[in-house]
Amino acid sequence: MVSGAPTLRTPDGELALRPWDVAVFVRGAAGAHEVRNDSDDPARVVILSTASDPEVCVYPDSGKVGVFAGWSRTDGQRVQLMNRPEANLDYFEGET
Repeated sequence: MVSGAPTLRTPDGELALRPWDVAVFVRGAAGAHEVRNDSDDPARVVILSTASDPEVCVYPDSGKVGVFAGWSRTDGQRVQLMNRPEANLDYFEGET
């Protein structure tokens, strides 16, 4: 956290961040879920990522699963899939 007073939302509740606070978004449901600015003043945060390639993310608030691949492709293209488990296709769907 650099400046301002954003709110960090975790499974345990919400916490107002102050300059120089550090938050870790660990993988899984135990991690933090959101940083938002509820004030009228600007907030500045620095976010570092350990995203790998490919990456699979579960979004518990919206019930979605995201899959991302191809971050290092030189043509700028990447594969991105966002889905909900109930809309998932069977492996053999459309196969003969």
